[in-house]
Amino acid sequence: MSAAATPVVAPPGLVGGTLGCPDFRRRRGLRYAYYAGAMYKGIGSRALVVRMGRAGLLGFLGTGGLRPEEIAADLRGIAADLGGQGTYGANFLASPLDPAAERAAAELLVALEVPHVEAAAFTTVTPDLAWLRARGLQAGPDGGIVRPRQIVAKLSRPEVAALFLAPAPAPLLERLVAAGRLTPEEARLAAALPLADDLCVEADSGGHTDRGVLGVLLPFIRRQRDEARRARGWTTPIGVGAAGGLGTPEAVAAAFTLGADFVVTGSVNQCTAEAGTSDLAKDLLQTAEPQDTDLVPAGDMFELGAKVQVFKRGLLFPGRAKKLYELYRQLDSLDQLDARTREQLETRVFGRPLAAVYEETKAYYLTRRPEVIARAEQDPKHRMALVFRWYFVHSSRLARRGDSAGRADFQIHCGPALGAFNQLVRGTPREDWRHRHVDEIAGLLMEGAAAVLRERWAALAAG
Repeated sequence: MSAAATPVVAPPGLVGGTLGCPDFRRRRGLRYAYYAGAMYKGIGSRALVVRMGRAGLLGFLGTGGLRPEEIAADLRGIAADLGGQGTYGANFLASPLDPAAERAAAELLVALEVPHVEAAAFTTVTPDLAWLRARGLQAGPDGGIVRPRQIVAKLSRPEVAALFLAPAPAPLLERLVAAGRLTPEEARLAAALPLADDLCVEADSGGHTDRGVLGVLLPFIRRQRDEARRARGWTTPIGVGAAGGLGTPEAVAAAFTLGADFVVTGSVNQCTAEAGTSDLAKDLLQTAEPQDTDLVPAGDMFELGAKVQVFKRGLLFPGRAKKLYELYRQLDSLDQLDARTREQLETRVFGRPLAAVYEETKAYYLTRRPEVIARAEQDPKHRMALVFRWYFVHSSRLARRGDSAGRADFQIHCGPALGAFNQLVRGTPREDWRHRHVDEIAGLLMEGAAAVLRERWAALAAG
């Protein structure tokens, strides 16, 4: 090093608890700038959320696909288990095909005073998202705004980030006031706040994914955040975190180097003792390599062509899911299936006549959303979509139950990060998922990331 060169020195006391944004840790009451993201159908379980909360960390209950009474029971149980000695959160999913379900979920989160909410899959500002943000806002004695819940928006597109970096649209707030769902004061305060307290930039993750590149998205959306704060005069910080592909200390260190205020894990937590899926699914997941994932149609947004990333090794689900979507795009009704294709679907995929699948689906919707069946009776293509979507629901149930007879049809959401983590713990007690715990994974990744950064600084200084 030349005499004029500036020495490269690691900050003193660089450890896992000093990585990321101190404001994020303070606002959310956490030891690490880190949280365990929601996993649908309760795979992000009560046990997972409680274990994180007891460790001074944050986990989100995976509410997607659960009935309101199941969500309420889990949230009450989490609050009781923690007894005010830890924090917790719950997922709030956009439901463009079922606005009533979205409203019920929002009202439940408010009624049960859930302190942290992870808003996901939103591409527009819905009335219930705006209501969730505004409900309960109060003016503080110091002139600030008291927020009854902290909202983190999980997203992967800059145009969606722009929605959450702005207040809820004024006309929408006015309609909520006119409907009696908000007070004028709540609407006034909501107009002075961004829609979210933090943004989570999701790259190549398990489940719903755009397969974004973190090195591109995170700096871009950080600049968006900075520009929005300057333009709107926001005085409070808005954190921008990173998710997707974070399964090793090196990956977490890279995210913080890119400027992440916090990091979020998902796939690595699905293969833990606390995750709410079957032992058989976990047995499969602990063998995953980074290349053992595939992109397939999403059952919950089948007609829209959305994609999810799933585990594929040794499973027939990915190929069958793609075939169903291909048929849906090509045909206008089930009646257009040729005899050979119908026979293959009924014997190999559904295990029953397609007519029986429709009758089961019809019985389900008639008690919950009869308008769906009214449409299906008039629209053969919609009826076909309902039948095909049954397979996606069924395949998820098989995996969560651990039905060994249906193993080939397991639908397991998973990203490549889990394969990298499996390599990291190979040859250690954590190679077996029964010895993997979500809070310990947080410590392993965060303290490991700090060690990586210390080593890199030392190498740069030596160079």
